[in-house]
Amino acid sequence: MAVVTIAEVANHEGQEIRLRGWLYNLRESGKLLFPQFRDGTGVLQGVVSQKENPEAFQALTGLTQESSVEVTGVVRADARAPGGYELQVTGVAAVQKIPEGDPYPIQLKEHGVDFLLENRHLWIRTPRQAAILRVRDEAIFAAREFMHQQGYVLTDAPVFTPSACEGTTNLFEVDYLDDRKAYLTQSGQLYVEATAAALGKVYCFGPAFRAERSKTRRHLTEFWMLEPEAAYAGMEDMIALAEGLITYMVQSAIARCPQQLAVLGRDVARLETVRPPFPRLSYDDAIELLHRQGNATAWGEDFGGDEETILSSQHDRPVIVHRFPTAIKAFYMQPDPQRPELALGFDILAPEGYGEIVGGGERISSYDLLRERLRQHDLPEEPFRWYLDLRRYGSVPHAGFGLGIERTIAWITGAEHIRETIPFPRTIYRLWP
Repeated sequence: MAVVTIAEVANHEGQEIRLRGWLYNLRESGKLLFPQFRDGTGVLQGVVSQKENPEAFQALTGLTQESSVEVTGVVRADARAPGGYELQVTGVAAVQKIPEGDPYPIQLKEHGVDFLLENRHLWIRTPRQAAILRVRDEAIFAAREFMHQQGYVLTDAPVFTPSACEGTTNLFEVDYLDDRKAYLTQSGQLYVEATAAALGKVYCFGPAFRAERSKTRRHLTEFWMLEPEAAYAGMEDMIALAEGLITYMVQSAIARCPQQLAVLGRDVARLETVRPPFPRLSYDDAIELLHRQGNATAWGEDFGGDEETILSSQHDRPVIVHRFPTAIKAFYMQPDPQRPELALGFDILAPEGYGEIVGGGERISSYDLLRERLRQHDLPEEPFRWYLDLRRYGSVPHAGFGLGIERTIAWITGAEHIRETIPFPRTIYRLWP
């Protein structure tokens, strides 16, 4: 008898199969039991008659939620059943029965967020959380697939770094060997600038850490970023790459995760409009738009969540804001030669209030200008000596960006909070489980 996953049952209609998983729910109606089984690929409803199959009926009676089971049964099409198929159960064997005196903590009822986060290791078993994580998997797969198609080479960046990438105020400092200090990386960007000089077009994909004391629904202290970098590239090249990457991720999720998006109640029509080119706003125009909307952000100030929401709400797809003031951007951003007070950088804001999902632009290629910018940002030169070498030996124009995976997944899935889009979120007050 074939061992089949719930995702595969449509291919086995009329056949008796073996299913390995867990009892998600059990409903009783007279002499009929309607168990729901889950196996990580989906949820499948079963039916057992006491008259026709007393042994299976007895085996299910008294089984508790999340008890692990092996089930045999015949697959039948049933439009009334979730997923369109039902399992006529012929046999049930409990692998582990959870005692009634020690019930599964997350019952099929409403729970507070703090309780669910304390039990995150169990919360991820629920259909909604499992669906989000499957969409995450698909989006990451699609992103790497797209980058490979574009000729980009994956070159991983270190997690331990000797210095800051975007400033020193939000670093996690750790004790390294021989009484030295190291920092958890804020970004792999500086390192992929080096590998881009070796391989032309590269990217890294890994965790990043920001010791920000932010409690918004858009922030984590540990998150994942995909960061491309290309030699002989400028801001426009990166905008085009980012548009293609985001579109590919979104359309892949629509095509490959329809069941998961349905479980999440996601309005797919809002995602189907995501196609390049994305609308654009210069920073100057963005300030004017904000003022027309009653927002008092002054020229020279960075945008926060409220401003990003206003700007993105004008469009049905991500919007690109470009050429921010150099003073509010990272030390390595290339000034616009037409207006040196502006940087050749851009942010991409997701619609529906999900905020910035991409930030990037052209990097400074001049050795002297980069040294000057380090001084202006009060950054010590010695830890960046290797980074300055990239400008001493064969410097070329180059550009890149960082795409935040969790914010992108939150937007694609319609998740209310970014903490649902990573298996084990780390936030300002949460380091467990």
